[in-house]
Amino acid sequence: MTGFYDEIVAKNGVYKYYVNGEWKETSSNRTVPVINPSTLKKDFQVQACTQDEVNAVFDAAKKVHRSWARTPLWKRAEYLHKVDALLKENVEPMANALVKEIAKPAKDAKTEVVRSGDLISYTAEEGVRFLGQGKLLNSDSFPGQERSKMCLCQKVPLGVVLCIPPFNYPVNLAVSKMAPALMAGNVVVVKPPSQGAVSALHMIQTFHMAGFPPGVVQCVTGKGSEIGDFLTQHPAVNCISFTGGDTGISVSKKAGMIPIQMELGGKDACIVCHDADIDLAAKNIVKGGFSYSGQRCTAVKVVLVMEEVADELVKKVNKGVEELTVGMPEDDCAITPVISESSANFIEGLVKDAEQKGATLCQKYKRDNNLIWPVLIDHVTADMRIAWEEPFGPVIPVIRVKNIDDAIDHCNSNNLALQGCLFTTNINTAIRISDAMETGTVQVNAAPSRGPDHFPFQGFRDSGIGSQGIINSLAMMVRDKSTVINLDKPSYTMG
Repeated sequence: MTGFYDEIVAKNGVYKYYVNGEWKETSSNRTVPVINPSTLKKDFQVQACTQDEVNAVFDAAKKVHRSWARTPLWKRAEYLHKVDALLKENVEPMANALVKEIAKPAKDAKTEVVRSGDLISYTAEEGVRFLGQGKLLNSDSFPGQERSKMCLCQKVPLGVVLCIPPFNYPVNLAVSKMAPALMAGNVVVVKPPSQGAVSALHMIQTFHMAGFPPGVVQCVTGKGSEIGDFLTQHPAVNCISFTGGDTGISVSKKAGMIPIQMELGGKDACIVCHDADIDLAAKNIVKGGFSYSGQRCTAVKVVLVMEEVADELVKKVNKGVEELTVGMPEDDCAITPVISESSANFIEGLVKDAEQKGATLCQKYKRDNNLIWPVLIDHVTADMRIAWEEPFGPVIPVIRVKNIDDAIDHCNSNNLALQGCLFTTNINTAIRISDAMETGTVQVNAAPSRGPDHFPFQGFRDSGIGSQGIINSLAMMVRDKSTVINLDKPSYTMG
């Protein structure tokens, strides 16, 4: 802990929540423990906010949202650039929290913080241009009309945006929601995940120190079971941006008449064609499937490989798996403990189900508490759970298929459709498969990934609603407003 972050922690060591420009302790005198996935010990505690305290947060947000909307674009951008600088000047404590509360490898933890700063500044620059543009429509472009009406179209803020990031990127996927919302003239309320809350609170301090007016940025912590529905159904909320799992489906059904932005996970398929560069495919499968222990929405979740190249691919992927380091995040190991015991149990259940039904485990299954060694599972068939379910762990199933159509059919039969990828040396094949895959993004000759952060990012079916990426998020955080000027007689530019 450095002096920069001193005020976010109470004297009893519990991290405070942030309301109306102040760091406060809850009146409930209750806390939520943050368990270190590596040690299974309670490393941190955060406040368990009450519903009354949530109401106070939204009251503060509503009081300030109009004045923030009147803040010039250049000034909003100036605030965001300050946050970028402060994030990069104060990386270590935030990165250390990521290591301890979500077992993110130390190097990746620092990268997440720096990437978040870059995203914020890019949003500021893009926002000045995108939000500064309106348009003028003249009535005589419509049949039968004369030039007697002029429609001035502008982008106006929504109001209060509720931002709910996931545990695996609690900093980056918080600012990817906050920065576009703030740049668009909205105020934000952040509800971080319990695992990841401390990292997020560190991030909130950079907004506080950047000088944002009280009430513009706020953050509440607590158990989702106690304040989750209360937050998402609160009448003061004008927009919800959520990244997570199945909970998002319930949130979307209850949200009512407000814009929602949802990214809810994926079963990202990797199709390997007969003419693929097998070395390239194997390298990307290992990196794309096992990075951060597979706890990424865009991880490779199932490999669909043509039978004639399957043996070669499996052999090369296995070689890559053997080279992965397994251990603690402080040591920058590739495979670190998964987020919780319940997650580890779920992953184990998928592996055991596949094994019992005849799949081949290319590595001996090994687990030590939350630490699961990487496993490639060959000869997976459609009756196995892992063929369809998202493990969110260091496990990759391989399904051998006869042809491309079979691979596409499997991909499109899943209710999850975030991203996918394919490997081929034929551009015509690449376009045909990409067009046929009903998924939000298709990567050609590379593993699925989110980013760069200005690229569109969206899922189909149960993988999401709306689209992210900096421009798309800016567009989602505003609504169109028209002012029509009615002239007393038609007027034309040349008289």
